[in-house]
Amino acid sequence: MSLTNAQYDAVMKQYDLRQLDNFHIMKKRREEAFAAVPLLKEIDRRVALGAVEKVRQSLSGRLSSPQESAEEESRPAGLPEKKENADLERRRLLKENGFPEDYLDPVFRCPDCRDTGLIGGKHCHCFDREVIRLFYAQSGLYDILQEENFDTLRLDYYPEDLTDPSSGLSSRQIMETAVRSCRRFVSQFGSGGNYLLLTGQPGLGKTFLSHCIAKELIESGHSVIYLSAGTLFDRLAGAQFSRDSSLQESGPDPDYIRGCDLLIIDDLGTELTNAFTVSALFRLLNERISTGRAVIISTNLGLAELTNIYSERISSRILEHFTLVSLFGRDIRIRKRIGAKQ
Repeated sequence: MSLTNAQYDAVMKQYDLRQLDNFHIMKKRREEAFAAVPLLKEIDRRVALGAVEKVRQSLSGRLSSPQESAEEESRPAGLPEKKENADLERRRLLKENGFPEDYLDPVFRCPDCRDTGLIGGKHCHCFDREVIRLFYAQSGLYDILQEENFDTLRLDYYPEDLTDPSSGLSSRQIMETAVRSCRRFVSQFGSGGNYLLLTGQPGLGKTFLSHCIAKELIESGHSVIYLSAGTLFDRLAGAQFSRDSSLQESGPDPDYIRGCDLLIIDDLGTELTNAFTVSALFRLLNERISTGRAVIISTNLGLAELTNIYSERISSRILEHFTLVSLFGRDIRIRKRIGAKQ
């Protein structure tokens, strides 16, 4: 699970905020319980004084002075002297006064690491969950991935009686092959060759398949960024040319776009294409391929159209490194709308 310094700091900041929340919860509970049962405050005071006395004795190597002993004897009688007994008495008083017995126990979301993220110098199991939450947040896909994933994928939208003339395969067979390719992409992720080009007419499930892959990889602790082609190039152009700091800072940082484990570029060809977008796309693909970082591109364009729009340099890189998955069928979005009305 690779993290940039900024991502690691973002995760640890969540632990700092969690500890601050715990402190406020405990403060509110103590105030509420002490107001209802004043004796609880006195028990805490006695336990604190006992702890201070033990430290004083261990440092000085002696017992309490006569004056200190007299002060101890002047404290209210009937209160427990040992911490263990104080805990029992505290729980008894809380229960008798309508509070849960553990109401004044320390508050932690993760009792194993006590909300530090670390156990014995190693990351706690909850740290991995926080990283996944961060990856979901940075991908911008959390809500849609709960709806679009391998578990919700339906092959019945792809008819068996609709045949692709070029391959002789049905729409269902082509989609089944595409799903296998996407699952293989996930299972072999990180072993090289993680470059996928999803092509086909609009509404055939290209974006859905990229969402399926994104969810699997985020859940396994990989950083994923999903951007439409238009948003991607706007972000890169804003970072490079704009003097408006709000434009420079909106969206994922270009360094993260270049360095995340998987970059998904959706709807390539729908953006306003110019010399900058062609150059930026080539640099981005070249850098990610040279560093072994995965890319998924979905587009309505064929390879010939990609060559005409983005240059032969880009199409040759795609042909050399990307696995081509071409979908065939009828627009699923139209079929879904028709089904919803029936």
